[in-house]
Amino acid sequence: MKEWLYILRPLREAMLSEGPSPEEMQVLSAHGAHLQQLLEQGRLVLAGRTQYDDMRTMGLVVLRAEDEDAARRLMESDPPVLAGVMSAELHPYHVAFLGQPAE
Repeated sequence: MKEWLYILRPLREAMLSEGPSPEEMQVLSAHGAHLQQLLEQGRLVLAGRTQYDDMRTMGLVVLRAEDEDAARRLMESDPPVLAGVMSAELHPYHVAFLGQPAE
């Protein structure tokens, strides 16, 4: 399988500065479940986000998929993308080095 990276960007700044609305909170919870499912399937390499409280922030997901179409389907099935809470941008990627998580 090939590796792919997608970048998530919030579409509403107040979600970061003031906190998510109840609807956004549900979508973010579903996002976590989606990523957990990808991890259990062996498709998720890593996921995380920058720590800004403004529009500079972005989420990053590195996953494994057979081809670009399969990677795009996984990205577009991510709840914040489906719900229009975040935009997503897909890129071909290759993990060259992967360290152990910091404690």
